[in-house]
Amino acid sequence: MQESGEMYLETILILSQKGGVRSIDVCEEMGYSKPSVSRAVKILKNGGYIDVDADGYITLTDEGKYVAERTYERHTVLTGFFRAIGVPEKNAADDACKIEHVISDETFERLKDYIGKSFGK
Repeated sequence: MQESGEMYLETILILSQKGGVRSIDVCEEMGYSKPSVSRAVKILKNGGYIDVDADGYITLTDEGKYVAERTYERHTVLTGFFRAIGVPEKNAADDACKIEHVISDETFERLKDYIGKSFGK
């Protein structure tokens, strides 16, 4: 999956925690145009990552939820780690957003282990 797909799924996950999610909600949250979001929704639906009901509400499939939660975990852990070592909040979140898509599973797991041992989490 490409980085953009992960970003959409992560956004849908976060929005779904607040209630029902439609394409317009994704547009507003991400600052993307309706045509861009419509294209992404179509790709994610065809890929089996989301379902869209007759009223336009988007839900994550099991696979979509797995990818979204994995991406969100990486974002929150990396942001927290960067903040813990003194990186300002905005930089920490921005850097985490970039790294969350490219860090390997093995490196991320080792980082989580290190954080747990070093920061008592």
